[in-house]
Amino acid sequence: MKTRNFPKDPGWYDVDRRTFIGGLLSATAASALLPIAGCARALQQPADPWQYAAGLRRRIKAPEFPDRDFSVTDFGARGDAAKDCTAAINDAIRACAKAGGGHVVVPEGVFRSGAVHLLSNVNLHVTEGATLSFYTDPAKYLPVVFTRFEGTEFMNYSPLVYAYGQENIAITGGGLLDGGASEENWWLWKEGHYGNSKVNPWKDRLTGMADEGVPPEQRIFGTEGKLRPSFIQPYKCRNVLIEGVRVRRAPFWQVHPVLCTNLTIRGIDVASPGPNNDGCNPESCRYVLIENCRFDTGDDCIAIKSGRNTDGRRVNVPGEDIIVSDCEMKAGHGGVVIGSEMSGGVRNVFVEDCRMSSPDLWYMLRIKSNSLRGGFVENVHVRKVDIGTIGRAAIRVNFQYAKGDVGEFTPRVSNISVRDVTGKNVRQVLSLIGYERSPVRDIHVANCRFEGVQEADLVEHVEGLVLDNVYSDYGT
Repeated sequence: MKTRNFPKDPGWYDVDRRTFIGGLLSATAASALLPIAGCARALQQPADPWQYAAGLRRRIKAPEFPDRDFSVTDFGARGDAAKDCTAAINDAIRACAKAGGGHVVVPEGVFRSGAVHLLSNVNLHVTEGATLSFYTDPAKYLPVVFTRFEGTEFMNYSPLVYAYGQENIAITGGGLLDGGASEENWWLWKEGHYGNSKVNPWKDRLTGMADEGVPPEQRIFGTEGKLRPSFIQPYKCRNVLIEGVRVRRAPFWQVHPVLCTNLTIRGIDVASPGPNNDGCNPESCRYVLIENCRFDTGDDCIAIKSGRNTDGRRVNVPGEDIIVSDCEMKAGHGGVVIGSEMSGGVRNVFVEDCRMSSPDLWYMLRIKSNSLRGGFVENVHVRKVDIGTIGRAAIRVNFQYAKGDVGEFTPRVSNISVRDVTGKNVRQVLSLIGYERSPVRDIHVANCRFEGVQEADLVEHVEGLVLDNVYSDYGT
């Protein structure tokens, strides 16, 4: 596959404008759907990308389960907020799986638990009025399991709800999953917070092991480090449903599926203000539907990822074919984010009919990488988003994230469309920062209206920017 040479762009410029009608039609726009060098295959998409999205919707199907119930109370669990129900819950899951599948039911009450491990054909159903209240003692999440921390595979404390290599699994119901995290336990492990050094020696050790080619199974942490586990993590699973539950007080990333296929996340309410409390981070997943969810988080609301640096390139599985629909985003570092752990690439992302508003929400759409991460992003399409207040910019692409341009792996971003978006209080519309050797390419913004704009656009090393019927009241 040939590498395309990018013509030199005019550098950077600030745009001071009130109304855009028409645009800068790029001579290379017709090539926007060509594969980027290094991608596994070319994309076959119709001229209207939303036809492709409609086909994805039809393809993504939630799993179904036999009509059998296994109440955790029948296995010795008590909802008295006192008894340790870990063994009872996992016994119910094993019995359900052995019987051919069904529903493991958590009835009303407060059930204390350590790590819960799902098995194939099991739906963990947390009923309305029920709380799964998780211990904050790290020993409750041993032995270590195969997992990821910020895009790097290793052996660590189990996520609070975990599944590895399972098929047809679910977490459903109207109940509450409470991780119990606070500045008195899990969050204390965050570097740069609560008086901690800005350098996390355990994170650096893990990254160093990946760089040295140590196999993930030999990167054993747990009690040998302080790296927080994700809350909910299906890993290498097929046919996954997470629906209806409320998620609170996560140790780290809240819903973090990895290397999963055919994943539906529907109607969940995710709220946790802690450090790195991203709402939903599908990583190296394919065929994903996130719909009718609410996020109010201490970091990105939704962040699509595909591995970090050396380890991401080793695994080399992109995040692709992902739909975000009818979601509400409140506080967070971005409504829909791609990166920064995107070394395996991300493509075919569709965002529609969402509502985003909070002075603590930084961006509507955010893509972040650098030349240590590398990776590609292509075919990202956003439409019909209603923005109330955004604290920074509506659209942000940044190749200078974190350590910036100090590596050998140049990121590439191309074919981004945003249309039919309205914003009432948007500090800045565009903040686009590429590299001279790798401009951000083919950004098309159409039929959008932004008010309350306080800063001019920043456009640095961008090629093929098209603004079609875009209004900003900046300078009025």
